[in-house]
Amino acid sequence: MKQICVVGVGYVGLVTAACFADLGNRVTALDVNEQRVENLKKGIMPIYEPGLDELVKRNVNGGRITFTTSYTEALKDAEYAFIAVGTPSGESGEADLQYVAAAAKSIAENMTAPLIIINKSTVPIGTGDWVSDIVKGAQPKHVDFAVVSCPEFLREGSAIADFSSPHRTVIGSTDKDAANKVAHLHLPLRAPIVITDLRTAEMIKYASNAFLATKISFMNELADLCELVGADVKEVAAGMGYDARIGRHFLDAGLGWGGSCFPKDVEALAFMAKEKGLNPRILNDVMEVNNERRKTAVVHVENMLGGSLKGKTIGLLGLAFKPNTDDMRYAPSIDISEALVKAGAIVRVYDPVAMEVARPLIPAEAEMFKDSYSMAKDCDALMVITEWNEFKQLDLEKIKNLLKTPVIYDGRNIYDPAIMKEMGFTYRAVGR
Repeated sequence: MKQICVVGVGYVGLVTAACFADLGNRVTALDVNEQRVENLKKGIMPIYEPGLDELVKRNVNGGRITFTTSYTEALKDAEYAFIAVGTPSGESGEADLQYVAAAAKSIAENMTAPLIIINKSTVPIGTGDWVSDIVKGAQPKHVDFAVVSCPEFLREGSAIADFSSPHRTVIGSTDKDAANKVAHLHLPLRAPIVITDLRTAEMIKYASNAFLATKISFMNELADLCELVGADVKEVAAGMGYDARIGRHFLDAGLGWGGSCFPKDVEALAFMAKEKGLNPRILNDVMEVNNERRKTAVVHVENMLGGSLKGKTIGLLGLAFKPNTDDMRYAPSIDISEALVKAGAIVRVYDPVAMEVARPLIPAEAEMFKDSYSMAKDCDALMVITEWNEFKQLDLEKIKNLLKTPVIYDGRNIYDPAIMKEMGFTYRAVGR
């Protein structure tokens, strides 16, 4: 059993802490947000993630995980300290490292025994060396430590499974002994372990997310061409996906990517390239294509309703950026709802779990409903924004009868165009 401290109980930190505790380690999870820590002590989760509530409670009851706001308490007997704090985008697209710096300084001021400090947050290349300098400069007296990069590859909605059965674990450090100890900590996961230097490990994280975002933007650009030439982008994706060199994942055309990783990581990588005098043309285009998806969707709905949205009632099915999460960061629903309101539309919204999180992020004029059917009543059109399973199983005949006009824009391609046409819907999907 290892003694682990995890700094930050947001999405990455809480999942990391709970999963390491479930492997039999003793974990102290720290956050400077007192209310969040108090809620966790009461069993109230700060995020929605399938299975996380049960996992945390099981390990709290088993005495393997505790929560605190005290660095002194969290670092007592700790062998490993994970930094899992937010790194949001700054004004120019750069990663904002103020929380990483604060965590590193506080660790330095409170550590009393040799410690391996592990960057779990997504951080720019060179941050590991920078953290090492902060710790050295902030220590009241010298205590041995090593800095290791171990970037996370968790997908919201399947984070626990991703932690437990990772495709690989990436570890970077200039200290071979520290890297091997962190590798040993991950051995129970039975996954390939890549050990490299600090900067390469940091780049692997950015490169991975940027490449996946590129796949999505490529398919969205291809979807526009498919519509014009009469091809079906879903079938195109299926045919491409059988090629092992390409793979099927992240080939779904739709409203583009959002969430906590792709937007800020692609932007941060482009910022780093510009700082070094490079012109990140592909990265810039990847972002531009993604941003255009939201605008295009609103234009399509406007055209489906005769060229004007003024006075039209539009219902949004889904708000979260993807299913199985309540994360609204960079969610397409934000831009789409704002554009609809600006065009004079009356906006209604429903999401199975993200309503509370979404309220301060979408226009105040948007009316929230408790289910899909009450929202659909007397709407001029519905837009599928998030591909929640419950939307795939809607009683479409009932929906058709509730709508003022049977118009559906399917931004996630969850319905069959032939069936929708046969049922009498005015229906448009993406790239089909």
